[in-house]
Amino acid sequence: MKSIRRGQHLITLMLLVFLAAFAFLIYRLQSEAGYYISQSGNAPLGLVYDREGDVLFDANADAATYGADHFLDVGNFIGDDSRQMTNTLVAQNKDLLANFSFMLGEQEHGKAAIYCTLDHAANRKVYNAFGAKNGCAVAYNYVTGEIYICLSKPSVNILNHYSDLDTLENGSLLCSVFYPTVPGSTQKISTTIAALESMGYEKLSAKRFSCTGSYTNLTGEVIKCHHSSGHGEQDVTAAFANSCNPFFAQLVEDMDWTLADIADTYRDMGYRVNGEGEQTYLDVNGIRAYTASTDLTDKREFNTQWSCMGQGTTLVSPLQMMTWQSAIANTTGIATMPYLIDHVTDVQGKAGTRTQTSHGSRMFTAESAGYVRQIMLDNGTKNYSSLLPGTDVGVKSGTAQVENGDKENSLLTGFVDDPAFPVAFCIVIEDRVSGEVSTSDIASVLLQELRSSLQS
Repeated sequence: MKSIRRGQHLITLMLLVFLAAFAFLIYRLQSEAGYYISQSGNAPLGLVYDREGDVLFDANADAATYGADHFLDVGNFIGDDSRQMTNTLVAQNKDLLANFSFMLGEQEHGKAAIYCTLDHAANRKVYNAFGAKNGCAVAYNYVTGEIYICLSKPSVNILNHYSDLDTLENGSLLCSVFYPTVPGSTQKISTTIAALESMGYEKLSAKRFSCTGSYTNLTGEVIKCHHSSGHGEQDVTAAFANSCNPFFAQLVEDMDWTLADIADTYRDMGYRVNGEGEQTYLDVNGIRAYTASTDLTDKREFNTQWSCMGQGTTLVSPLQMMTWQSAIANTTGIATMPYLIDHVTDVQGKAGTRTQTSHGSRMFTAESAGYVRQIMLDNGTKNYSSLLPGTDVGVKSGTAQVENGDKENSLLTGFVDDPAFPVAFCIVIEDRVSGEVSTSDIASVLLQELRSSLQS
């Protein structure tokens, strides 16, 4: 009898194991079938919506339904299912869009969908504001992390189905928001933070350096100022607003801090210094944004000083530049991480959990954040009051020499000092020419359109 009972127990155990394994197999098939089908290139895909329900992606889209250029401003960012572009929202999240279920089978025009934080109407108006110029713009809520604006020109009209691939401008298939660019004088934000971290506000604010239009550094190399007649004697607040290269060259040389001090703060902010380690990325719902890099070798010589002013080998993505603004605006020294997907619905239309706000590690102290925040607000009050009339905006502009100095890009990054409208942004205009559209023109459109949309 005992042997029979043991046999019964063994058979029962084997049945239970079999049933558990079978249940697990069914679960895997149910939960992962959409992923494998989506990668096959044959699955019907759901829709991507903006925050107001406007469609940002539809695999069955045509010009008759949406208009000829409905997707133009998001073509290289939201992307499509063609596999021509990989670093896009659709390419990185096709499994979330697959209208296929193991139990239900293929569901044409099913309810699988991605709901985004983007404001498509405002995004398109900012895109149009660039006019004939190329460049990019990105803006987000620096408290929650929701991306409201993201665009890059030139772009690609996905409704053309790449029939014009041979005539597309270089860069049309990449959203430059996520790729490195020369930051120009916007780099002086990072250098000012590094100085605050090393010296403290009282010592830094007491520094006075003179600008006569150029400065010969300690190794005999000349640092020129964009203002050929010079700015005279300045403190850090004035030099920051004036983007004065001679002041910052002398600040980098100053004996009250070391090259290691600068490098340490840069590393804390996410820079790859002197090629150390592997290239890293910020992740935005699967989209990879390159993190900053620079070279620092000798703070007395031109190349290192030039890197600290946003030239030389220094590169920063506009997305990362924008996220730094959150750590300043929030006066925490901790960045709010940006995201685009608010929530998703599955093939049955069931909504998943909404994305939660997340933060990076501490990059600099709250005290440094507070001081540089005030420096940026002073600059905004004196020089950029028209961006958002009646509201304080902290800003830093930059001019970046590119293509061996043959062209100049214009940059503007900053934040709105309004708890009801906590927006940080970064704008780049490529090959900027005086008299054409400016970064402040585009920033004004961006902020005013967003405020009108979000507060309506």
